[in-house]
Amino acid sequence: MRRTLITLTCLCLVMAGSLAAAKEKKPSKQMDQQAMMELYQKLAMPGEPHKLLASLAGSWTTQTKEWMEPGKPPTEATGTADMKMVLDGRFLQQEYNSTMMGQPYTGIGVTAYDNLRKKYVSTWIDSMGTGIFVMEGTACPDSKTITLKGSHPEPDGGQMTHRAVWKIVDDNTQTFDMYGTHGHGKEMKMMEITYTRKQS
Repeated sequence: MRRTLITLTCLCLVMAGSLAAAKEKKPSKQMDQQAMMELYQKLAMPGEPHKLLASLAGSWTTQTKEWMEPGKPPTEATGTADMKMVLDGRFLQQEYNSTMMGQPYTGIGVTAYDNLRKKYVSTWIDSMGTGIFVMEGTACPDSKTITLKGSHPEPDGGQMTHRAVWKIVDDNTQTFDMYGTHGHGKEMKMMEITYTRKQS
């Protein structure tokens, strides 16, 4: 009992000291409204990463490989993808059509470069679910490889983590490789998409 009282007394003293220190700290100077508006305008302007995304606009054919289990051959499918910049060059929107597990499959993705956070952010919705999948990450120094990470809950209560490696090989070729792990399992390659630009 005595030990408990001593512990509680010490905890109260620490909390009181923390509160006193917090009161002594002066609030940081707030940015005036004009400066804040100028900053927002600057952050809203598309930059070099957005030019990179814009270079991918157009129509593509796709070759997809999917691995359902380690050590087993992948299933393969062909498809198409149409990409365009939206909202005055700020976001890359993709509409993807193919098959998955023998069924027609459509997906819509939006990729952004967030000037404030200095990160790429990608969202994905498709015809095989009702959720929105979000990934984020950064590019290598030459900006030609973007690595994204995300996770989503599984029906059995587990959590699957994902890692995607998106490579812009050249003006007419890009690849998207997806890796995943169930719970605490080992990461495995789940999907590989090769995009080839349609020639007019």
